[in-house]
Amino acid sequence: MTAENRTVVVTGIGAFTPLGGTAASFWEGLLEGRSGVVELTEEWAAELPVRIAARTAVEPGEVLPRPLARKLDRSAQFALIAAREAWADAGYETPATDESSKLAPERLGTVIASGIGGVTTLLDQYDVLKDKGVRKVSPHTVPMLMPNSPAANVGLEVGARAGVHTPVSACASGAEAIGYAIEMIRSGRADVVVAGGTEAAIHPLPIVAFANMMAMSKNNDEPQRASRPYDKARDGFVLGEGAGVVVLESAEHAAARGARVYCEAVGQGLSSDAHHIAQPEPTGAGIAQALAGLFEHNDLDKAEVVHVNAHATSTPQGDVAEIKALRKELGDHVDHIAVSATKSMTGHLLGGAGGIETVATVLALHNRLAPPTINVDDLDDDVDADIVRIEPRKLPEGRIAALNNSFGFGGHNVVLAFRTI
Repeated sequence: MTAENRTVVVTGIGAFTPLGGTAASFWEGLLEGRSGVVELTEEWAAELPVRIAARTAVEPGEVLPRPLARKLDRSAQFALIAAREAWADAGYETPATDESSKLAPERLGTVIASGIGGVTTLLDQYDVLKDKGVRKVSPHTVPMLMPNSPAANVGLEVGARAGVHTPVSACASGAEAIGYAIEMIRSGRADVVVAGGTEAAIHPLPIVAFANMMAMSKNNDEPQRASRPYDKARDGFVLGEGAGVVVLESAEHAAARGARVYCEAVGQGLSSDAHHIAQPEPTGAGIAQALAGLFEHNDLDKAEVVHVNAHATSTPQGDVAEIKALRKELGDHVDHIAVSATKSMTGHLLGGAGGIETVATVLALHNRLAPPTINVDDLDDDVDADIVRIEPRKLPEGRIAALNNSFGFGGHNVVLAFRTI
């Protein structure tokens, strides 16, 4: 097999989410059908039009030492915690050395994305400047607010020298990071890449801005029922926070060190809508193009796909456009695909969504279980697909594949494919 066509596998997973502070607790929450959405009870939230969000189940300060945490934006804290879990899960020590891991740092990369970056640091430090003066602004502000801060800090943690990258593609960022990481390994640039997405934007300004766009649910009275993909009563997404990270590795490298393998990372399909800066293309044409590219440029048969972790944010147009695209590209085979919308439980992590949903997709294949979609009381008539509801769905035996879809403002479309070994 040539360097340009190397098989890529997933050897480690980590997650820091509204359902749990580890990949295991996150998965447990998904299978339970538990919502991580809560009421925002802080004084600053009292007058906001939206007073709900999906906060991480564990505060990062409970995991990271205080001297380290105070130098990192919340988004970087999430990423570092998830990356540490994934790195250890893959059987590596920190930092990576030739002796401890049989991995040269020059063959190790990092791709961690964020849709917004250190927005809370930027806004909070501006408040400090206004209220307390120039001497009180943290000297760590610039390294904290940089969008590449999570990737850089994870790269420093593991000693990555093959490249540290930060795709910024709105809500498709996390998935695009993982797709880029797959290509780094397939092309021969790296043997191992730590990849994923993170976001921490639960702050008055982003909340009000999204709310004024009419993009967010205003169901403040029922937080846990507010995120309701595919339901006729859906009225927008619920903002979430957290990070999801995977360790990707060439199959040869993983086999040489006797690593445990979750599944194969088959590849990605990419496209852009060229339609509107915020609105989805209503027919799903761009999504269908990304799906078509996935199958055209990767060794994947449509009949192998039995599960989709859908983007499904709970917006009226976006949910339907995605289903139209699946139907357009996969035809009647969609009837045999178990579709899960895990944002019904986690809320929408923006640039972190592709990270945690990749972890969910990998675990769905590994355990052959599709998690349920909650809060679907009255299925939209235009949602022509088999939505997993009420309880988890057993996936078939044999060689099967699953897709993880992520789309973002600006018309970014990313489809990732994974397959059992």
